[in-house]
Amino acid sequence: MSGDIVPHGGALPAVPADGEGLGFLALGARVTALTAQALLLKEKVWALQRRMNSNADKASHMSEMCDAAEVDPQHTALILEGSAALRRVADASGDLANAADVMQTDAQGFNDAHQGEYGGIHEVSQSSRFKQPKPGFNEVK
Repeated sequence: MSGDIVPHGGALPAVPADGEGLGFLALGARVTALTAQALLLKEKVWALQRRMNSNADKASHMSEMCDAAEVDPQHTALILEGSAALRRVADASGDLANAADVMQTDAQGFNDAHQGEYGGIHEVSQSSRFKQPKPGFNEVK
C-alpha cells in the first residue's frame, strides 16, 4: 500500500538520535543560510564582473595608445588578446551571477512555501500541551 511505512537503508543522511536538525526551525534556518550565501555570491561575482570589464577597458585603451606610439604590432596584439580574455571572464562571471540569483530566488521561494505550508502546524504543535512525535514520524513513504 502507498501509506505503509517503508524502512530505508543507510542511504539517508545521518540524523542525530534526538531528531535535532529535522525540525521546522532547523530546515528554515538552513534554507535561510543558503539564501544568504547565494546573495553574497551574487554580489561578489557582480563586483568581479565590474572589475574585469574595467580592466578590459583599460587594456583596450593601452592597446590603442601603443598603436598610436607605433609599438611593435605583436605586443599590441597581445594586449588586445588580454583585453578580450578579460571580457570573456566578465561574461562568464555574469552567467555565474545569474545562476546565483536563480539559486537565491528559488531558496527564498522554498522558504516562503515551507513557512506557508508548515508554519501554522509548527505553531500549533509548539503551543500544544501534549508531547508531539519526532520530526518525520508522520511522513508517508
